[in-house]
Amino acid sequence: MNIVKIYIEKEEDENVILGQTHFIKSVEDIYEALKNSSPSGKFAIAMNEASGKRLVRFEGNDEKMEQKAVRNALNVGAGHFFIIHLSGIFPINVLAQLRNVPELVNIYAATANPLYVIVAEDGDQRGVLGVMDGLTPVGVEKDDDKKERIEFLKKIGYKK
Repeated sequence: MNIVKIYIEKEEDENVILGQTHFIKSVEDIYEALKNSSPSGKFAIAMNEASGKRLVRFEGNDEKMEQKAVRNALNVGAGHFFIIHLSGIFPINVLAQLRNVPELVNIYAATANPLYVIVAEDGDQRGVLGVMDGLTPVGVEKDDDKKERIEFLKKIGYKK
């Protein structure tokens, strides 16, 4: 068995959500969850079918993002893996709706950070072991940092 580290291609201002599902209907259900959560945002979903035709299934409302999602899904290559690219939508605004998609099994990451997927491969099978999301911490927040965090959350409307 080999362990592979795969970089997720995305724009600097894009967020991605990575997960696992178990049914090709997920592409349509995830599309509806995203569209209903943020009608004005841009997004794309790609999902690796794990049996049958074993195709990368995809949907979205932005062709460039669809192509990128398909490339990333192919690069990861794990069965039932899905990736969502988001622009103008934050994961916090859609994660609850995604968790209500009946066939969704797991969410590995939701981030705008540099991201790698750690994959195990053996023959014609691949599986996601985990992710490397962002960079390591360089310290512990102090009182000024806490104030700054709270002010930022107020500024963007997540705290009163």
